[in-house]
Amino acid sequence: MIRKILLILTLFLFAQGNEIELSGTVISDNEKVITSRNMGFIKNVYVVEGSFVKKGQLLYEIDSSSIDSKKQEALLNLEIQQNKLDNIQTNYNRYKRLYAQDLVPKYDVEQLELNLLNVKNMISIAKAKLKEVNALYDYSKIKAPNNGLIIKKSIKAGEMALPSVPALILSDLGSLKIKTEISENNLNSVKLGQEVKVNIPSIKLKTLGKVSAIIPNINSMTHSFTLKISFNAQDKKVYPGMYSKLYLLLEEEK
Repeated sequence: MIRKILLILTLFLFAQGNEIELSGTVISDNEKVITSRNMGFIKNVYVVEGSFVKKGQLLYEIDSSSIDSKKQEALLNLEIQQNKLDNIQTNYNRYKRLYAQDLVPKYDVEQLELNLLNVKNMISIAKAKLKEVNALYDYSKIKAPNNGLIIKKSIKAGEMALPSVPALILSDLGSLKIKTEISENNLNSVKLGQEVKVNIPSIKLKTLGKVSAIIPNINSMTHSFTLKISFNAQDKKVYPGMYSKLYLLLEEEK
């Protein structure tokens, strides 16, 4: 009986010895940096850090007064080209009638046909320019690309928005994972899809996860590799930045 108890205890200790505890941090695997496409003064900011937003929701708006003048210019150019078209079309119709009566040379009719074609092309260009200017209005209204949480705001109303300069960071709460580091000595004992026990103490969540990514870029200072763990949140409110404990059973090398 005593031998049986000792055997069970030995097996238990051996199993415990193969399980390692890691510290991790909850991250969003779909974090987006929101920037402006065009330069301009920020008119309004409609979110703060911690705001939950939905896809298509207006985040901030850039003053469009500079676009207004471009639109007026594009409309005026389109009107000018349209007037030219009307004038040439009238002359062309008249010359066709005169040519039918052999009162004007064919060359004059052909020149008007050519002018007519050129002006129609100019109208197409003017319409494309107007469409391009109208698109600038959409670019001045920056909207959320997906549902998520604003975790950083680097802009204020009245400041200048600059292309490619981060304005907001949007974290997708539907793509949460846990990021941790593992020693290179244990790396060969970890496999993709391997089960992991997950504990997030702050919200008393104990659940299961799986190794979803093993990132081979070694950290030269700590000689560790990065693991990403997907997990079941069990309808708990989990946010990026939360501390977690991970229990990983190392597989024996064959």
